[in-house]
This record gives sequence, C-alpha cells and structure tokens, in this order.
Amino acid sequence: MLRYIARRFLVAIPTVVLISIVSFFVIQLPPGDFLTSYAATLKAQGDRSESRQALELMRERYGLNQPIYVQYLKWVRGMLQGDFGQSLEWQVPVATLIWERMGLTLALSLGTLLFTWSLAIPIGVYSATHQYSIADYIITIFGFIGMGVPSFLLAIILMWFAFNYLGQNVGGLFSEPYIKAPWSWGKFVDLLKHLWIPVVILGISGNASLIRIMRAQLLDELHKPYVTTARAKGLSERRLIWKYPIRVALNPFISTVGWALPGLISGSTIISVVLNLQTTGPLLLRALNSQDMYLAGSFLLLLSVLTVIGTLVSDILLAALDPRIRLE
Repeated sequence: MLRYIARRFLVAIPTVVLISIVSFFVIQLPPGDFLTSYAATLKAQGDRSESRQALELMRERYGLNQPIYVQYLKWVRGMLQGDFGQSLEWQVPVATLIWERMGLTLALSLGTLLFTWSLAIPIGVYSATHQYSIADYIITIFGFIGMGVPSFLLAIILMWFAFNYLGQNVGGLFSEPYIKAPWSWGKFVDLLKHLWIPVVILGISGNASLIRIMRAQLLDELHKPYVTTARAKGLSERRLIWKYPIRVALNPFISTVGWALPGLISGSTIISVVLNLQTTGPLLLRALNSQDMYLAGSFLLLLSVLTVIGTLVSDILLAALDPRIRLE
C-alpha cells in the first residue's frame, strides 16, 4: 500500500511542475495583453489621459516587457512565497480575490456533492435490484431528462418557481441586506435559504449520470459467482447487497473525488453567471476575458493542481476500497 502511494506521489510532482509551465504559457497565447486591451478601451471611450509613456511605465511595473520565461520564473518564485501576483484589472493581490470567494464556492461544491451522493446511491441500488420494474422505468426516464436538459435552463425554471410560488428573492447567495454585512447567524441562515437552488440545479445533472452508473455497475456485480455463492450460504439479500457488490460498485463514485476538488475553484461557471453567485467561477471567466494574466494563471494552476491532488486522493481511496487496484 505504501509503495503504491509513494509511486503515485512521485508521478504527481513532475505533473504539477509541467502544469505550471503550461498554465502560464496558455495565458500568453491570445495576441496582446491586458494593457493592450486597456489602451484600446480607453481609445474607444475617447479617453486620452493614459499616454503611451504611461502605458509603458505600467508594462515595466508588471514585468510585461520582459521575456516570457522571465515572467514565468518571477511568477513561480512569488507563488512559492505565497504571493500569487497583482491583479491587473482589480489592482489588488490575486490571493485576496481568490480566497474571499473560496468559502462560498466550497459550501456550494460540498453541498452539491452530498446532495448528489445521498440520492444517486440509494436510487441506483433500488433501480438495479428492481430491474425492469415500473419504478426502474420511471427512474430511467427522469435520468435521461436530467442528463438532457441544460443546467442553465433548469436554473431559469427554478428561479421562476422560487420567485413566483415560494416568494423567494432569487439570484445571488444572499439577500440585499446581508451582501456586505459581517458574518452572523442571520447571514448564515440567509445563505442556506439561497443555497438550495444552485445545489439542486447542479445535483440534478450529476444525479442523472451517477444513478445510471450505479445501476450498471451493480447489475454487473449481481451476476458474478461470489454473489451466487453468498446466496447459497444463506446470507440475507439485504446484507449481501450492501456488504459486497455495492462496495465494488462504488468505485466510480470514489474516482469522481478527483473532479470535486477542482470544482471548488471553478464552481460551475455557467450556473454561477446565470444565478449571479459570488463564487470563483465568474471571476475566472472575467479574468480570461480581460487577459488578467496573474489572476487567470493562478486560477488555471489551482484548477490543475487540485485535479492532480484529487486524482491522487481518488487513487488512495480506491486502493483502500478495492485491493485489486493496488495489486495492479
């Protein structure tokens, strides 16, 4: 087990280094940079207060006049010291922008994960153990609907339902009085009142796919010889299903942990934009559109690193759950 973990960890280190290089150079691919776009915007607005000399001074201040590899080395050196650089658009440290939204994104992502697993596992088990029953057909129909309907359309429908029938102020994660208010019990309760809409929207599409996966995996396990042997020895059906085949069928769920961690950063960007959520997703989209290189680069690096860490955690959990994996 320890050799397996060490081998996976050693593979993760050079992967992170390579990702940091790719992340930084991807930001440099579009023509121009933030200051070029900024100068074009000022020119379109007829604002000539920023002269060419002033823009060159800003370019020198942020090191944009240096070779790309020098900018990369300065960026990495700063991150190793906890400095992610300065946001060119917001004029504040990148770390401040990211961490102030991280808590809300964490609440949304973990809430969605718990909601998805708490429904997908028992429904998938019931559908597999009652194959071709009326309930199985109904679950299948709703599963295909959940997979086929776009999440942004579900967001609009739920916003309309919550506003017209529940009288709830939709859009955002807080009511107007609590947006800039310090944290209190009232603000926490207000967050919970608004959090259920994005959790349900994100959970529906996730549930639909995971239910189908759980059903297919469990059906495959239920027809294997060890299940037949356990039945022949008189083991009760309920204990048999939950102790043996479900443990193996949970492998795809454990493997999705690797996707959950980067979700803490991206926070399902499209849904966040539609619902006007104060998460990291819309901030990432804005950074990419404005070519805010330090903010966008930090986001891409965090997404990639969390994917590597999530994959490592998934591998360890899968090895603990299924010994056959670490023997390979």
